[in-house]
Amino acid sequence: MSVALGLTRPLVVRTTPVDDPVDLISRLPEAAPYAWIRRGEGLVAWGEAARAVVPPGPGRFGWARDWLAATLGAAHVDDGVGVPGSGPVAFGSFTFDENSPGSVLVVPRIVLARRDGRAWLTTVGGEPLDLVTAPREPGRIRYGDGSLSAPEWEHAVAGAVERIRAGRLEKAVLARDLTATADQAIDVRVLLARLSGRYPDCYTFSCDGLVGATPELLVRRTGETVESLVLAGTTPRGADEADDRRRGAALRASGKDRHEHTCAVESVRTALAPLCSELEVPGEPELLVLPNVQHLASPVTGRLAAGASVLDVVAAMHPTAAVGGTPTPVALDVIRELEGMDRGGYAGPVGWIDARGDGEWGIALRCARIDGSRARLFAGCGIMGDSVPAAELAEAQAKFRVMQYALEG
Repeated sequence: MSVALGLTRPLVVRTTPVDDPVDLISRLPEAAPYAWIRRGEGLVAWGEAARAVVPPGPGRFGWARDWLAATLGAAHVDDGVGVPGSGPVAFGSFTFDENSPGSVLVVPRIVLARRDGRAWLTTVGGEPLDLVTAPREPGRIRYGDGSLSAPEWEHAVAGAVERIRAGRLEKAVLARDLTATADQAIDVRVLLARLSGRYPDCYTFSCDGLVGATPELLVRRTGETVESLVLAGTTPRGADEADDRRRGAALRASGKDRHEHTCAVESVRTALAPLCSELEVPGEPELLVLPNVQHLASPVTGRLAAGASVLDVVAAMHPTAAVGGTPTPVALDVIRELEGMDRGGYAGPVGWIDARGDGEWGIALRCARIDGSRARLFAGCGIMGDSVPAAELAEAQAKFRVMQYALEG
C-alpha cells in the first residue's frame, strides 16, 4: 500500500439500513463534524478513519484521485444499501488556488445519511461510541476588517474595472474577507442548524473547519448522469414583494449581469463537453430566489463518457468563470494582484465522493473558516467593465449576512 495513505491495513467498512433519523444535524457530536445537506437530506459524518493532505500544484486532483482509488479500492466493504453515498465515503475541500496549501480528503469513521425515503449508517472499523452533547451558543460576536478594509477593497474593484476596460480581460471575481471573534469556541453544529433551516435550497456543508451554505452546485454525478448549476449575476432581495419583483426583472434585463452569466455558462460548457457524450445547456437563465439575494441560474445536465468519476469532473471545471473570471488564466493573475489575500478553501470545490465515483461537489461560497472562537468570513463579486465599486461592496455585504446570521442567530 502507498506510503502516502498512512494506513497499516485496509479499511473495514459496513453500511446498514437504519430508521429515519429525521434531523441529521442533531445526531452529530461536537468534535469536527462533516456535513452535506439540502432540504434535510444528505450526509453527516464524524471521526477520521483516513486523512490525506493533498499536495498543492497542477497535479493535485490526479494525486487525490489516486489516493482515493487506493484507499477506498482496498477497503473491505459490506454495503447492504448500494446507493450513491453508501459504502466508504470521503469528504473533501480543495483550495481555490492550486498553488495554495490546505486541500484535504477525509474518510470519516461514521457516516449517517438519508435520501429519497431511505436512511443508512456507515461505520469504518467498528460501531460509533461518540457522545452527542447539547449544542453551545457562541455568545457575543465582534467583527473586524479582514485583509482589506472596505475602502481598500473598493479601490481593488476599481483596479479590476480599469483592467477590464483596457481589454486585459472580460471579468474578474474579487473576494473580501471579514473576521469574527466569539465569546466562546464556535460549535459548528449551531451554524449548520441555522444555515440548513434558513437556506434549505442551498447545500449546507462542513469539511475540515470550512462551514457554509452554498447555492452553487459545481457537479453531481450519479452513474453516467452529471449535473451542474451555474450561478452568476446577483441582486439583493427587495424590501417588499413588489420591490422584489422589480429587482428580479432588473436582474434579468441587466446587460452586465447577463454577460457575466453567459461567461460562466460557457466556461462550464467548455469544461464538460470533452467529458460528456451528451450535454444540455439552457438558452435562457432562470431566477433563483434565496432569502438574502436573487441569482441568474442555469442548470446544466450531461451524460458522462465511461470511466469518469465526479472528481475528474471537478478537476475539469474548477475554477469556473463564476468564481474566477474570463479568461481564467488572466483573471487568476488579476485576483492575485488585487485581492490582497489567500482565499484558502473559499470558492474552491467542497463535497463528497464514494467508492463508485458518485458524489456531489459545490463551490464553497457563503462560508467561513472556523478556528476555535474565531471565524473568517468570505464573500465575492463578479466585476465587469461597468461595475460600480460601491455597489459591489453592497453586494458583498449582502453575501456576508448568510454567515453573520449563522453566527448570531
